[in-house]
Amino acid sequence: MEQAVARARQHSAGDLLHRTARRYPDKVAVVSGERRVTFAEFDTAVNRAAHALVERGAGKGDRLALLSHNCWEYAVLAFATAKLGVVLVPVNFMLNADETAYILGHSGASGIVAEDALVPTAEKALAIAGVEGGVRGWIGLSGGVPAAGWEDVGVWWSAGPDSAPEVLVGDDDPLRLMYTSGTESRPKGVMLSSRSLISQYVSCVVDGGMTEDDVEVHSLPMYHCAQLDCFFSVDVYLGATSIIVPGPDPAVLLETIEREKVTKLFCPPTVWIALLRHPDFDRRDLSSLRKGYYGASAMPVEVLRELLRRLPEVRLWNFYGQTEMAPLATILRPHEQLERAGSAGKAAINVETILVDDDGNPVSAGEVGEIVHRSPHAALGYYRDEEKTAEAFRGGWFHSGDLGVMTEDGYLSVVDRKKDMIKTGGENVASREVEEAIYEMEGVAEVAVFGISHPRWIEAVTAVVVPKPGVELSAVDVDAHVRERLAGYKRPKYVVLADSLPKNPSGKILKRELRAQHGGLATS
Repeated sequence: MEQAVARARQHSAGDLLHRTARRYPDKVAVVSGERRVTFAEFDTAVNRAAHALVERGAGKGDRLALLSHNCWEYAVLAFATAKLGVVLVPVNFMLNADETAYILGHSGASGIVAEDALVPTAEKALAIAGVEGGVRGWIGLSGGVPAAGWEDVGVWWSAGPDSAPEVLVGDDDPLRLMYTSGTESRPKGVMLSSRSLISQYVSCVVDGGMTEDDVEVHSLPMYHCAQLDCFFSVDVYLGATSIIVPGPDPAVLLETIEREKVTKLFCPPTVWIALLRHPDFDRRDLSSLRKGYYGASAMPVEVLRELLRRLPEVRLWNFYGQTEMAPLATILRPHEQLERAGSAGKAAINVETILVDDDGNPVSAGEVGEIVHRSPHAALGYYRDEEKTAEAFRGGWFHSGDLGVMTEDGYLSVVDRKKDMIKTGGENVASREVEEAIYEMEGVAEVAVFGISHPRWIEAVTAVVVPKPGVELSAVDVDAHVRERLAGYKRPKYVVLADSLPKNPSGKILKRELRAQHGGLATS
């Protein structure tokens, strides 16, 4: 009786596609390359893939790694595993074999699906991790035939039962194991459940202005929960149309917006900047675009103003959060963009956010504190790491590791990651404040500010600046500019001009690489 009632009440992430397919069976769900798939066809493919996985020995609680760029197959497997209660382990396609092997070993993955170009990396990783047997799925994005021992996943949904597998998936059964890119030597496995994900989807819909009429292009990596869960899965939940492209190439994005009449786009600030600087930006018809979202890092205020000026019909939202929040925590809405420029907004509808000191005590408005959350969005914890779980959830709040300031009326400004706060000469300097000041220079395209070791100042404020194309800048120009805007201790001791900044596939600037590259400036 209890099981029958539980099945009747089930509302897991794997159920969402089926329910949407019943509402909009003939509506286009996914466009990927030449493929255009309705929701009914999408649901059938997912059901068949789920049965195929069962036939190959995968069952509830097993872990299946997925190593691939964005594609139709990624979408199918994300929902097929969810229907079975199989824990999907998305893997960053930029990782090498050793790094991938760590994730395979730590997660206990019993199988893997890999894009054809990444199969050699997968094979090396499997050998290093000592994983034998299990599923070996091959995604043929580059053409050719599967390598020996690998099976084309397209076979899994070319035939088989069309009905959903009968698996009872509870609200807090883990469905995803997302490995953080983090600053530590080894990434942590963040466990997300249907409760985490669906609560987060609802917050995105309500506070993010999302509807079934949206046509969205997905270009950021789906191995990251920002693209997969703030946007793609929400579109599936609502019945919106998703255009999947392999990556955030500016020319491809702009052409896709024009061709598909895209209405909705998410990009981190670095990609928005790349779009604004691309010669096709003013050549393409972008008039269909109505909703723009940014996150992953703060949007420079000058770039925000440029976006609003050049795309006047587009409403913008700032999504702030992290993987452990599935990932949304706070939102800055369209009408607040200029009035509250630089703010991360207010807590989403299913989130409670406060700031605390090092002892866990709430701080007053206007004081710097660590950003902490209570929410059903929150992860179940870190897989196989009780110590880090206890530390992150101490006091009954999830501790983000970010520092912020909150106004009396609840608007949050993220000061910095704790690790990015520069301690120079006994004073704290927020790298973001210095970046904002440099972004006010007319010829600056991008900037990253960080601290490097210094024999006198302990840490020295350092800036790497990328000029706009055709603009000549010097370190002297930058210094003269910030002299008028920042206190002496906040001004960069070192300014480096560069052609580009290192970024991960999610568009985040890799300050750890910049620290390593320029760490010797103080001794040279």
